[in-house]
Amino acid sequence: MLSENLTHKLEELRDRHEEIAHLLADAEVVADQQKFTALSKEYSKLTPVVHEFESYLETVAEIAELRNHLEDHDRELRTIASESIEELNPKLESQTDHLQKLLLPKDPNDTANVFLEIRAGTGGEEAGLFAGSLKRMYLNFATKKAWVVEVVDESPTEIGGYKQVVLRIQGDEVFGQLKFEAGTHRVQRVPKTESQGRIHTSACTVAVLPEGQSNESIEIEKSDLRIDTFRASGAGGQHVNKTDSAVRITHLPSGIVVACQQERSQLRNREQAMSLLAAKLKEIEDRNRENEEAADRRAQIGSGDRSERIRTYNYPQGRLTDHRIDLTLYKLDEILEGSLQEVIEPLIVHDQADRLRELKSATHQA
Repeated sequence: MLSENLTHKLEELRDRHEEIAHLLADAEVVADQQKFTALSKEYSKLTPVVHEFESYLETVAEIAELRNHLEDHDRELRTIASESIEELNPKLESQTDHLQKLLLPKDPNDTANVFLEIRAGTGGEEAGLFAGSLKRMYLNFATKKAWVVEVVDESPTEIGGYKQVVLRIQGDEVFGQLKFEAGTHRVQRVPKTESQGRIHTSACTVAVLPEGQSNESIEIEKSDLRIDTFRASGAGGQHVNKTDSAVRITHLPSGIVVACQQERSQLRNREQAMSLLAAKLKEIEDRNRENEEAADRRAQIGSGDRSERIRTYNYPQGRLTDHRIDLTLYKLDEILEGSLQEVIEPLIVHDQADRLRELKSATHQA
């Protein structure tokens, strides 16, 4: 069952839900479009919580009534009451768990689009080839999710890999699905250039940066920027190769450099680069704030060293291991082809479990 503090919180939310219902029927509120819209959104957000809470209270009341019959003189009635309570207990446990999850604070960035950055780390050319494998994996996963992907910037290597790739991914709950991909990914495989058949280890880092309203709070002074234009390299057609449409922006105070060279329009490339810069600066701002609060934050971009790993892709064994939750799957080929949900879902569930423990701990202490 829910703790007394959580029950009280849910009662307050139910009262607020009822209050909003009355306000939405008020002619003055209806006439104020901005207020009406804000209240409608709040009402919609509260509705599933309140409905689940009311269902939970019905189950609690039903069990309480049945418990009264456990002391009845009629033996058959006592048996029926006991069996009915046993049947209802799993339902009550499920409702309790669901309500606790509904009360978990939502990450405001979960619905945001993202910039996903892959950077080759330790391992030379082999790391670059692995960056290409990761790029294909995320592109295939995005296709399965019906997301839209733009290549913002990429630096190919001579043998078909990448020093760096930046993707912009748009769609439903993109950051919420991809945020746990941030960190160092390690690969163990035999390179094509290895004549002795020895397994090499290399690494890439992945950063997942939310794009959207949260970045609008970042103020970027024009005097802090150096903006260069250049001719795009690689794929993109003759137009991009013949004009200075590519844009590179250097943020002088932080030393951050971003570039975009995939659009035909210099203006569009500049807008994309500025959006990426804002996302990077916001990530630094959030990280600094959370460090000050001594938060346990998952690192977004590591050094690329083999020791800083969140996940290992072992080709000889066809094995993927996520070291954060001790998850091991022997279906590496499928995952690299974009079947990433089997890896992402356990990470989301694990995160929810951690936050539920924190919620329960906080409510017990209150």
